[in-house]
Amino acid sequence: MITFDQKTSYDIRREVAARVRARRKELHLTQEQLSSKAGMSLASYKRFEQKGLIAFDSLIRIAIVLDCESDFDELFSKRAYTSIQEVIDEAHR
Repeated sequence: MITFDQKTSYDIRREVAARVRARRKELHLTQEQLSSKAGMSLASYKRFEQKGLIAFDSLIRIAIVLDCESDFDELFSKRAYTSIQEVIDEAHR
């Protein structure tokens, strides 16, 4: 069930693209420089920054260039419990 405050895939991919663009600019890299270092076409990189569309492998290569590959370590990792009830519920699964 989707609630009004839940992000959509569109929201998430645009936010990720915006964070990548900001990091690229922090490092004073042009789109052409980053795409070249990541081994992808400039057109593909521009599409990512504009629309958030990218192949997962390309996203990983961009993260490596930006020294952000460790950000993937938390992706889909088990979350810490926030209540005793979550511990009890987990034990009964």
